[in-house]
Amino acid sequence: MFKIIFIFSLAIFSLNCFSQNVLSPELLFKVKRLSGGKVSPDGKLVLLEIRTFSIEENKGNTDLFVYDLKRGKSTQITNTAFSEMEAQWGIGNSIWFMSTENQGVQLWKMNTEGKNKTQVSAITEMDLEGFKFSPDETKLVFIAAVKMKSTLKDKHPDLPLANARLEDDLMYRHWNYWQDDTKKHLFLYEFKDNKLAVSGKDLLENEFYDGVLPPFGSSDQIAFSTDSKKIIYSCKKKKGKAFALSTNSQLYEYAIETAKTTVLTSAYLGYDSSPKYSADGNFLFWQSMAKDGFEADKNDLIVRDLRTNTDVNLTQKHDITVDDFCISPNSKFVYMIIPFKGMKQLFELEISTQALRQITTEEFDFLSIDLAGDELITTRQSMLDPTDLVSVNIKKGKTENLTNLNDDIMSKLDLPSVQERWIETTDGKKMLVWMVLPPNFDSNKKYPSVLYCQGGPQSMVSQFFSYRWNLALMASQGYIVIAPNRRGLPGFGQEWNDAISKDWGGQAMNDYLAAVDNISNEPYIDVNRIGCVGASYGGYSAYYLAGIHKGRFKTFISHCGLFNLESWYGTTEELFFANWDNKGPYWLPENKEYYAKNSPHNFVQNWNTPILVIHGGMDFRVPESEGIQAYQAAQLKGLRSKYLYFPKEGHWITTPQNGILWYREFFEWLDTDLKK
Repeated sequence: MFKIIFIFSLAIFSLNCFSQNVLSPELLFKVKRLSGGKVSPDGKLVLLEIRTFSIEENKGNTDLFVYDLKRGKSTQITNTAFSEMEAQWGIGNSIWFMSTENQGVQLWKMNTEGKNKTQVSAITEMDLEGFKFSPDETKLVFIAAVKMKSTLKDKHPDLPLANARLEDDLMYRHWNYWQDDTKKHLFLYEFKDNKLAVSGKDLLENEFYDGVLPPFGSSDQIAFSTDSKKIIYSCKKKKGKAFALSTNSQLYEYAIETAKTTVLTSAYLGYDSSPKYSADGNFLFWQSMAKDGFEADKNDLIVRDLRTNTDVNLTQKHDITVDDFCISPNSKFVYMIIPFKGMKQLFELEISTQALRQITTEEFDFLSIDLAGDELITTRQSMLDPTDLVSVNIKKGKTENLTNLNDDIMSKLDLPSVQERWIETTDGKKMLVWMVLPPNFDSNKKYPSVLYCQGGPQSMVSQFFSYRWNLALMASQGYIVIAPNRRGLPGFGQEWNDAISKDWGGQAMNDYLAAVDNISNEPYIDVNRIGCVGASYGGYSAYYLAGIHKGRFKTFISHCGLFNLESWYGTTEELFFANWDNKGPYWLPENKEYYAKNSPHNFVQNWNTPILVIHGGMDFRVPESEGIQAYQAAQLKGLRSKYLYFPKEGHWITTPQNGILWYREFFEWLDTDLKK
């Protein structure tokens, strides 16, 4: 009896040891999340933000760190219960940041040791959301929410407990929030003798617009001129229906001395964003899309010579799109992050010749970019590596990890492996498919597998380490993950990227099936245990494939997927996206055939496979009614189905406990159908 108990205990111990040696949802929320990477004015230090999460308290907190490039060491300079945000360098290596430590969100200043910490602002009449200092530190711009219109409570003050909204135009909600009575305006404040002026100038006074592109725009959409006399900001000055139908943002120049605002980019019809001045003040750079209404258009880099007022499209002749960039001090080179063949790589562009040179080639995504002498300082990640700070030799492309932030967790794990595969599609093209194999993979065994369908739809399946859809975590549960870069993704030329628009249910679906059929020829793939999962357009893909897969898949999971394109068109908010990618209103006679062919709900009669539907109640890009319709259809057809609903989450699951719950239900569903 003792022997039996001993053997059973040993088996349980072995299982526990195994479970502790692979990535789990709980461990994922213990991983430190690094961002920032801005180099100090003297080129010796790097400013970092590190976010950690408490599962028990169900929240995160961000602290600031400084990395010394010479000493090769990072130092934590804040350690509070309040997140420090928007950290920026000032003159003399001073550090400016925002914090909720006192009187709401306010501006603070300290030195590189975290000492001499001083609260600079005490503004209570507005909610501060970001800031930008002028190069000479005599002025700053606050991003602040200000009330711009009356509400029903203002109209009916005798009904304080009434709870209602009254709308008379579109864009009354956006992504995961309802439009309220405020707009994010830009306020210019004087800053002299280390004191902030009592009041500031509203650069958009009486204008019912956001001064930065909503909903994710921040201080990176604001730039002071090198002489501190002008402010450039990116703004889409459109209202209601016009805002919903257009991506045409502009760069605006505000001259501080004359208080005059000038439009700089009226000749450019799509998104214009991320303005940056050269160090000598002679050039203005920005990212620009050519087509109005196409949010995933080629993102070109434009430079304006301010001495002659002439523009040059630096990337026009290159079949690339630009994610981010920085400018060399001598204004001769631009360094860029470019999606390229399933990775985000660093490139150098010579301004005079427009010659393009790839700097990095390793299988990583580079996420930020700044200069320190002949080195690029950047952050990077891969499917197996959380974000770390890295230096890159510009000439040789040699990389060196400056931090190993999560070694205490990752070094103890048996990690998956990643393979790069190129397969032939049904129309004779070559497609990159990432294969993520389970830890201790044995090619002599047979494994269950999961087809991962990417969202976007124009969002590359790159070397991302996601906290929402972590492919390494999926593989760590014993699944082979098949992740195709199907039609419609950047990094493979603009033709490949554009091919998804107005063909959602066409070649992209064939690409998915081609990937599954090709990989299924491998002896280690159990063809009787293949699942299909995805979110957003990936969730649409799961719904669509459920109607056409002809027995390839044994189960489906759709998170925030589009089920009925007609009802989705009638409830989504950014209609420019729906118009560009899905031809426009379903009621137009010329669109009837398109909606019939491309809407998943028209193929429900073929559904015969279990499906888990997940949706967030605050998702206004793909409203919850899409998930409810799909779940109800599955139930009425008698399929094993469940509806996992998060009433306070939007398009993404963001809080720790909801995230862990999501993963637990996700894997329980897969295990039930694929690990029998």
